[in-house]
Amino acid sequence: MSDFFTEAQRELQSEFETTDLADRIVEAVVTEELSDQQAEFIHNRNMFYLSTIDESGYPSCSYKGGDLGFVRVTDPGTVVFPNYDGNGMFMSMGNIIAKTKVGLLFIDFETPQRLRLRGEARCHREGPMLASYPGANLVIEISVDHVWVNCPRYVHRMQSLEKSPYLPGKDGTVSLALWKRIDIVQDVLKSGDRAEAESLGFITVEEYEAYVARGKLL
Repeated sequence: MSDFFTEAQRELQSEFETTDLADRIVEAVVTEELSDQQAEFIHNRNMFYLSTIDESGYPSCSYKGGDLGFVRVTDPGTVVFPNYDGNGMFMSMGNIIAKTKVGLLFIDFETPQRLRLRGEARCHREGPMLASYPGANLVIEISVDHVWVNCPRYVHRMQSLEKSPYLPGKDGTVSLALWKRIDIVQDVLKSGDRAEAESLGFITVEEYEAYVARGKLL
């Protein structure tokens, strides 16, 4: 794995006298495939952080959540996950189409543990993989390049209270996002969303912000 570190990373390792330590960690924990234990760890997560890069070189980091097991390890070198309805910006997915390199960070906050993964991603718009995720508009397949564990000493121990009420049901149906009821976006929503927003009642930006501040999302 002589290509694991970049030149800039090597310069900092040299400056802070950690080159040998960095090399030893790579030798000890970095692999090119997921172990059974790491696959199980991923299957038991209901969220992760996704890092992508756009055409201008700007990085983007987004939170991805779902039911337990929504990220699947289909074989030691392949990971898949769904993309659900969002704000319509498609920043992460657009970045994947343009620049395929991605990074994923999985965290267990209850028993502090971390797992990092990076690889090459592609989007699937149709097929059995997409059909296996009701409510998804895309499925992302990642070919793993490197995977490794991280020291969890700075991970704050937390517990999950409840899962998001917006996760798609088994039939793919989802509750309308609260922000889609904001009055100033009605003219740019899809007709189905607009009709549902009208039936539920429009809200102002200020009302939306107040709901979010109170943790009221439905």
